[in-house]
Amino acid sequence: MNRGDVVIVDFSPASPSTGIRPAVVVQNDRDNARMQNTIVAQVTSNTRRALEDTQLLIDQNHADWQQSGLRLGSVVNCSNLAAVRQSDIRRVIGSLSSATMQELDTCLRAALEL
Repeated sequence: MNRGDVVIVDFSPASPSTGIRPAVVVQNDRDNARMQNTIVAQVTSNTRRALEDTQLLIDQNHADWQQSGLRLGSVVNCSNLAAVRQSDIRRVIGSLSSATMQELDTCLRAALEL
């Protein structure tokens, strides 16, 4: 598992109402390799807040659309972070480029006021 991977996570053990949904791995690769948990930003197809500084829109017009593995236009919601067990990650469906991860870092900084 690598930073920037788009994954399908079963959030139901910690949050039954959240269920199974996509997320982006935002934790660093060193910790992903040595820890049983990882930090992810949840992805939603509800794009009405896409222009907020804590959201990153990934849609058909985005350079990483095809490699993301997402089927619908979506936002990575950096205000909705979660630490999940790596065993709750069902599969990797895609990845985001380093350029897109830099954009995501900007959203993370806004969400965390860093």
